[in-house]
Order: sequence, then structure tokens, then C-alpha cells
Amino acid sequence: MARPRIGLIHATPVAVEPIRNAFAVVWPEAELTNLLDDSLTPDLANARVITQALIDRIVTLADYARRIGSQGILFTCSSFGSAIEHAAKLLDVPVLKPNESMFEAALCTGGRLAMIATFQPAKASMELEFTEQAERLGSSATLTTFVVEPAMAALRRGDAEMHHRLVAQQARELSGFDAILLAHFSTAPAAATVRAAVDIPVFSSPESAVSKLRRLVRS
Repeated sequence: MARPRIGLIHATPVAVEPIRNAFAVVWPEAELTNLLDDSLTPDLANARVITQALIDRIVTLADYARRIGSQGILFTCSSFGSAIEHAAKLLDVPVLKPNESMFEAALCTGGRLAMIATFQPAKASMELEFTEQAERLGSSATLTTFVVEPAMAALRRGDAEMHHRLVAQQARELSGFDAILLAHFSTAPAAATVRAAVDIPVFSSPESAVSKLRRLVRS
């Protein structure tokens, strides 16, 4: 039986390793193909909103992944939710946003949720996505986002240890929350450090996303 080809679409190189590690654990049979456009993130930061031009680029990437035989597509950047939804409507295979599965799991916990992000431009679209998903599921859970931009700067210069330490430091400073969400695929490697620093559940997105995509492709 042929291995299912999965298209992974990245807007930053730091998201590549976390999702490859998640596939190795959850779905090692999948054949992965990677598309990277690392100009997407700075262009979004400059535009401040998801423009039609950015939507068109996301659709083009998804369409290319489909044309090379991908049976499922997963975007690994959390900043382009509405653009990914647009692409998903146009293709005949599952197209997933990076965090929808993590949000589903966290919403089952309910209560007050804290999300730690490291890229400010992703904040608004992720909060909107969370709110829409909470409404669909009938959940009264609330989300408060904390942005730790120095952690992303550390990761981009290759200092993963500092990245993990800064994210965990923010987690320790939180009070009155029922769970913590790590906003980005690039934040997921800090999960073990964060869990060691707090005594509430900590959710990250890569393994949840792979599990959901596997179910959809096999159904």
C-alpha cells in the first residue's frame, strides 16, 4: 500500500523540526513533502493584517501541494488562519490550520486558558480562531494571550535553551488559569520545560494536528 503523501507548508524554518518529530511519533508511515516561504512572516508583520495578496499566496502554496499529490495538507504557521480556511474551501483534500486540534482539546478542559505566543502578529488571528471554535463547541472557556517576543528572537538565532527558558518563565508568572496553550509549532519543543515549571495542563499543537490529519486522510 502506498504511503500517504502529506504536504507541510511552513512560513518559518523553526516550525519544520517540531512537526517532523510529531509525525515520527504519531504517523511515521506518512510521506512528508515540505514547502517553505519564509517571506510570509515578515510580510504579515509589515502588513499587520492578512491582506488579499497574502491569502492568494497561501492558496497558491496549498494548490501546489495538492498538484504534487498531497492527500492532506497541514500549515504549520499560526498566523494565517483565515487564509488557510479560504484555501481549504477550494481543495478536495483535508487542509488543516495548525492549532484547531489543540484548541479542541483545550476547550474540553474549559475555564480560564492562557496562551503563550512568541510572534505578536499571530495573536489577533489566533484569538479569533479560538473564539469561533469555542462558539461552535458551545464552550464558555476564555483565552488570555501573553506574547514573549524575545523567545522567538532566541530561537531564530539558534538558542533553543533560552527560548524554552523564557517561555517557561512566562508560564511560572501566570496565576488563576486552568491550562496553558503553547501558541506555535515552534513553541512546542518548550513543552517539557513548561510542564516542569507549572502544575496545570499544558497543550501544544503538533501531535494533535497530526492525529487529526491522520484520521481525516484515512476516513
